[in-house]
Amino acid sequence: MNKLKILNDPIYGFITIPNSLIFDLIQHKYFQRLRRITQMGMSYLVYPGAHHTRFHHAIGCMHLMQQAVNVLRFKGVSISNNEETALYCAILLHDIGHGPFSHAMEHSIVNDVSHEEISLIFMERLNEEFNGSLTLAIEVFKGNYERKFLCQLISGQIDMDRADYLKRDSFYTGVAEGNINSERLITMLNVVEDNLVVEEKGIYSVEKFIIARRLMYWQVYLHKTSLVAEQLLIRVLKRAKELNDEGVEINASESVMFFLNNKITLNDFNNETIEVFSRLDDYDIVSAMKQWQYHHDFVLSSLCGMIINRHLLKIKVKKKPIKASTLKKHQKEIIFKYNITEKEAAYFVFTGSISNQAYQLNTKGINILHKSGKIEDIVKASDQLNLKALSKPVTKYYICYPKQKL
Repeated sequence: MNKLKILNDPIYGFITIPNSLIFDLIQHKYFQRLRRITQMGMSYLVYPGAHHTRFHHAIGCMHLMQQAVNVLRFKGVSISNNEETALYCAILLHDIGHGPFSHAMEHSIVNDVSHEEISLIFMERLNEEFNGSLTLAIEVFKGNYERKFLCQLISGQIDMDRADYLKRDSFYTGVAEGNINSERLITMLNVVEDNLVVEEKGIYSVEKFIIARRLMYWQVYLHKTSLVAEQLLIRVLKRAKELNDEGVEINASESVMFFLNNKITLNDFNNETIEVFSRLDDYDIVSAMKQWQYHHDFVLSSLCGMIINRHLLKIKVKKKPIKASTLKKHQKEIIFKYNITEKEAAYFVFTGSISNQAYQLNTKGINILHKSGKIEDIVKASDQLNLKALSKPVTKYYICYPKQKL
């Protein structure tokens, strides 16, 4: 069977599968599941085109990694065939642990288990299945491999993950501000003393990359409507779990019920748990919400109806923390209006904060290689005054409460 297939991608055109191991990983049911996990969670409620999946993103990342390997080898950087395959495997599988709607699961029906930790468990399972072929990829993914620049290509401030998702999410949302020149950035990469650097000629592409990231976070990833929709989804899953724990009948798929019936922490991710998790995707959650919108529990049915019918809570974003008196006022109104308890009202009236830091100074920073051989952080090398400001975190505060009628 010919495993060196070609895929047609709307962003990069034709993408080639480099070897049979990568083909077999893509064909595996764990990876195929990513076709059913939306890349941008609830953002399609704001940007109707944002229906692309984690599958698209992972394939795109692998393609960019192929370009990066070719560029670095052309510049005399030694990358062995084993290291090359490890890079492709690690970047291909870096998001395999995402749950339905990307981040909502991490805060609701599993207990503080990040998708990176679940990705690692999946990779270790696949490594057993593929007779140790992923051992080096796992070391690179964990950041334990001796050649640090390989790890930086997977997870750094200018890695292949960011290079793809900014360009891809910009394309599917139609938000032009996020469109970066990933090909130019990759062409300017080099390695000095085992660290990834960007040659001086690429300085403006790096500036654009950092500014694009900031704009995409405020305009897309932290858009207030996406934010309130994700918060509602988190509360749907929490309410379903709460009712199930109280013995109230909840109907959902076998995979959803497993996570509602069990308290799952990182230590509970044994072979059975990971197998059930691998069967859980966006479709399970949407199907459950379509049923639950008619449930006799007022809170669960109202929350599900809000998401299904896009009748969301009102959200206000402020520069200062929300006053406790404001929160109490809205809670009292809904308690009186719908004759519900304070605990139930907390599902509809709540506050929180969001933070955006486009560039983390001195943390795996982006280093510029000058023609003289001098290496300097982008903030110091750039004449773009905004970059220093962009390295400081900006926090905003929000309050959500019902519109006139639930």
